[in-house]
Amino acid sequence: MRRTSFEEMNCSVAQCLEVVGEWWSLLIVRDAFLGVRRFDDFQARLGIARNVLNDRLVKLVDAGIFDRVEYQDRPPRFEYRLTERGRDLWPVITAMRQWGDRWAAPDGPPLVLRHPPCGHLVDATIVCSECAEPLGPGSLRAEPGPGATDADFERTPLASNHQP
Repeated sequence: MRRTSFEEMNCSVAQCLEVVGEWWSLLIVRDAFLGVRRFDDFQARLGIARNVLNDRLVKLVDAGIFDRVEYQDRPPRFEYRLTERGRDLWPVITAMRQWGDRWAAPDGPPLVLRHPPCGHLVDATIVCSECAEPLGPGSLRAEPGPGATDADFERTPLASNHQP
C-alpha cells in the first residue's frame, strides 16, 4: 500500500518525512553513521529483505542522501556513502536515539556515545545558535518564515509562547 505523499505540503518536517519517512530508511541512515557502506552489510545488520533494501537505497540515492560509489569493477560492486545532505540527518538520528534510550530501553541504552577529546559519554542538547541557551518548546515563538504562505497558517494560527 502506497503511503500518503507529503510532496505538496509546505512544511519542512513533512518534506523531511517525504525523503526519509519510509520504514527502514532512517535505520539504513543510522547504520551508515556507524560505518556501514555496503549492501550486504546493511542487509546482514538489519535483516531486511534484499528487495526492500534495494528499493530504499535507490530512493535515498535519488534523494541525495547517499552517493553510490563503485569500489570494484569485476564484478561491479558499490558502496553507499552519506552526502552532506545525508550527514545533516545526524541530529535527527541522535534525537530519536536519545528518545528511545529514555522511553523505550528498559535495560538501558543499547549504544552510548563517547566524546574522545574529553572522554565523557554524551547526550546531544539543542541550544540557541546565538547565545547558547538551551532550547525547548516553551522557550521559543514560532513566526512565519520567508517560505510561508498565508494558507500555511489559516487553520492553525501561530500561538505566542505556546506551551505544549
